[in-house]
Amino acid sequence: MMDLSNSERAEVLVQALPNIQHYSGHTVVIKYGGNAMKSKELEKQVTQDVVLLAAVGVHAVLVHGGGPAISQMMKLTGKASTFIDGLRVTDKETVDLVQMVLAGKINKSLVNLLQACGGRAIGLAGMDDGMIEAEIKDPKYGYVGKITAIHPAILNDLIGAGYIPVIATVGCDQQGNAYNINADTAAGEIASVLHAERLIMMSDISGIMRDIHDPSTLIPHLTINETRQLYEDGIVAGGMIPKVECCVNAVEKGVKASVILDGTRPHALLMELLTDEGAGTMIEKE
Repeated sequence: MMDLSNSERAEVLVQALPNIQHYSGHTVVIKYGGNAMKSKELEKQVTQDVVLLAAVGVHAVLVHGGGPAISQMMKLTGKASTFIDGLRVTDKETVDLVQMVLAGKINKSLVNLLQACGGRAIGLAGMDDGMIEAEIKDPKYGYVGKITAIHPAILNDLIGAGYIPVIATVGCDQQGNAYNINADTAAGEIASVLHAERLIMMSDISGIMRDIHDPSTLIPHLTINETRQLYEDGIVAGGMIPKVECCVNAVEKGVKASVILDGTRPHALLMELLTDEGAGTMIEKE
């Protein structure tokens, strides 16, 4: 907006007003994936967007991953990354590294960025107040967790006090064991429990495309039934399947709509929520 006149800037805000009014007072859960954290400048833009949403009354909840950063830390410490079925095999030493990277470095960096933009943010890990309760998903994966319950009391308290919760997806069981939790899955379950108006999945993909090599084939809107048909047609395949399934499950559990968008696109979050055109693929019940 640097090259816009003052009147043009005012017109942009006026056009956004109906969408601001729609989302104000509602919860939006934003999953910020590690693949979307391409640069410090992009991270700053995403946090600016989140703070702006909070400033106009949106209850923003930021759930983050950090797979590339975990892989980098494992390489630095001489540990090889092993994946089975797309999941990182996580032994006891690795889950400690995951906790250090996600709940430490990435979480606090995002909190710091949000606060530098004028937001009020609190960093949490899933084990805080037992928020993300989990158990072993399958012994072959090690300390990779399957969510058994989300306890949202601490989130409701923070949202009610005007804070932006920033959640690192490390869960725990009742014996105190820590687990590496898939961030897409965690975001979907958190959005469901909070009865969110939107679940936004930010990654490095534009959304669901009929031809993955042709961005012009982006599908802007789908119902659950239409999405399932895309499974059958083989259009939703490979690594997109678990991400899309998280979106569908969240909508089935009461989230108004889920959106997959390219978080590496500057201000994609604001374009999705505050413009009529949107910025990705939205999945709704009907």
